[in-house]
Amino acid sequence: MIRKLMKGNIALCEGAITAGLKSYFGYPITPQNEITSYLSRKMVNLKRVFVQAESEIAAANMVLGAAATGSRSMTSSSSPGISLKQEAISYMAGMQVPALIVNVQRGGPGLGNISGSQSDYFQAVKGGGHGDYKIIVLAPNSSQEMYETSYDAFDIAEKYRTPVMILTDGIIGQMMEPVEFNRVEKKYLPEKEWFLNGCKSRNPRSIKSLFMEDGALEKHNIKLQEKYKLISENEVKYELYMTEDAETIIIAYGISSRIAKSAVKLARKQGIKAGLLRPKTLCPFPSKIINSLAKINVKFLSVELSHGQMIEDIKLAVNGTSKVEFLGKAGGGIVTEWEILNKLQN
Repeated sequence: MIRKLMKGNIALCEGAITAGLKSYFGYPITPQNEITSYLSRKMVNLKRVFVQAESEIAAANMVLGAAATGSRSMTSSSSPGISLKQEAISYMAGMQVPALIVNVQRGGPGLGNISGSQSDYFQAVKGGGHGDYKIIVLAPNSSQEMYETSYDAFDIAEKYRTPVMILTDGIIGQMMEPVEFNRVEKKYLPEKEWFLNGCKSRNPRSIKSLFMEDGALEKHNIKLQEKYKLISENEVKYELYMTEDAETIIIAYGISSRIAKSAVKLARKQGIKAGLLRPKTLCPFPSKIINSLAKINVKFLSVELSHGQMIEDIKLAVNGTSKVEFLGKAGGGIVTEWEILNKLQN
């Protein structure tokens, strides 16, 4: 098995390419520029499509068009760039077009700075564009998971005909770690029954999000909600660490989960019964397992690189059974394991 030292952003590219990425459309922005730069060479060498679009808006709409033809397509950006892509993401959700969108988060709001952040949680999991829709949101926390998650994302997107977002951060994207290339290259993909490839010798197909007939849009929305329910039943993923006897359960994702895991180890050495629940999927959120762990004598601590966003979903899952506290920083600040330990001690 091949093992290489690489940045998270590059590992993500390799996972997507191995999964059969055929077309990439992007626009430069830090801290995800390695993705655009790397694919500008790699995709051309593989005789696949790479386009640096004239804007983030253009890139997202190009993804929509390419994905509608059945091509495994992807775009990536960082926080303000993802904001510009929201209209197209809403269109993709409404048209049921599968595609991969990557957000390597940076500090905000506005242009903010180029440091890692987790303040785009609401935008990702609540539907940042218009309409009553959701997308699947995956949250890797290592270079290895960046590789594996980008590989798996295309299969998930096509299974449910929905956009999938990888929500990572500038720290994971820039961090260099060993990566095992443990996925088989997908050279041939089954033909899809819905994609647009010309209607010679078959009935015409239609992919749209505009429904003007009386009641048609309502029926379409009901169909989408049924799909989201199915996704929430089948695609929730999470990691538990030392939660069996924990009196305080930290909930954290991405880089925060790695810092939190170190804090749990330090706490255990001091006799503090702490544990960690790491959501691997942010949408669907692991509400059921959180609810099952909620007890009167158990406390939850949300650790985020924001001023508190995921904590709202934790409170909904706990449903008043347990106390929920928060520790976070935004604007490029990092919560340390010692700060988490101090919070656990008080």
